[in-house]
Amino acid sequence: MKKEKLREILLKYEKNRDIAKINLEKRKNQIYNKIPRIKEIDDKIFEIGLKLSKSVLITPEKRKQIVENSKLEIEKLKKEKIDLFLKYNIPLDYLEIKYKCNTCKDTGFLRNGIKCNCLNQELINQAYKMSNLSRVLDRENFNTFDQNLFSDKNTEEGISPRENILNILSICENFVREFNKDNGENLLFYGTTGLGKTFMCNCIAKELLDKGKIVIYQTAFKLLEIIEEYKFRNQNNPITEENYKLLFECDLLIIDDLGTEVPNSFTNSEIFNIINTRLISGKKTIISTNHSPMEIANTYTDRIFSRIFSHFRTLKFSGQDLRWEKK
Repeated sequence: MKKEKLREILLKYEKNRDIAKINLEKRKNQIYNKIPRIKEIDDKIFEIGLKLSKSVLITPEKRKQIVENSKLEIEKLKKEKIDLFLKYNIPLDYLEIKYKCNTCKDTGFLRNGIKCNCLNQELINQAYKMSNLSRVLDRENFNTFDQNLFSDKNTEEGISPRENILNILSICENFVREFNKDNGENLLFYGTTGLGKTFMCNCIAKELLDKGKIVIYQTAFKLLEIIEEYKFRNQNNPITEENYKLLFECDLLIIDDLGTEVPNSFTNSEIFNIINTRLISGKKTIISTNHSPMEIANTYTDRIFSRIFSHFRTLKFSGQDLRWEKK
């Protein structure tokens, strides 16, 4: 899936290069029509270069003299060309090709084969676009996390909500740091509403998106809608197919509000299929739910319960309803 997106972006780069060349030809024709002498100069410079190549091959013993004479002649022509540009108030770079990125010349790659910053940014932008999260992440991320929203008074469990959330924060930051490791780590966030589960999902999503990872964030209800759309209504629609495949192929899938979907044999089967397939392929998943472990056991099949509690690190969110989304 990543390779397909990269191909799409590189095709866009190719089109940008073609457009740059077309625009250059238009500018040339405009200037040549307005100032024919500039065309004569460009043709003469081209002619000198061609003759230089032939002369060096025919009489290599005179190479130094031929090169020096040609260089002087070209410099003289270039000076005349600059004088004409200045006379007619034409920018000196007007007849140079204009790339969107001059660093890589709209190829996406530097000379040493490393991705240009512009290509990395395109990949990040594409990842944000697919994630369904672009609007919310500016206000919900690790930088905006505020521990003071959580009480420092111990609960019946012997730990304060603040200490608990700081432990969860540390685990989530480590999850991001070690994301590329094949450690089989997945996360289950559970607790009542308004305790920061969705906020913490967004924190992780932003960090990974900024690293160029493909993160898909969907509620359980929407996730099932995507599956139903693909299997029963628009299977041949390329967008529907892409949305369906991303559930299995993205680097990180975040399933929010597990338990809000209508429980039946179909939803149980599809949720198991997604979780199990991603576990087998080593793809990481985060699940957020208001259900307790007991409620999950009573709602879903033994297969789903087993997969989640055998392969996910469970993190309980505690405290009072913060309603972070209204802050």
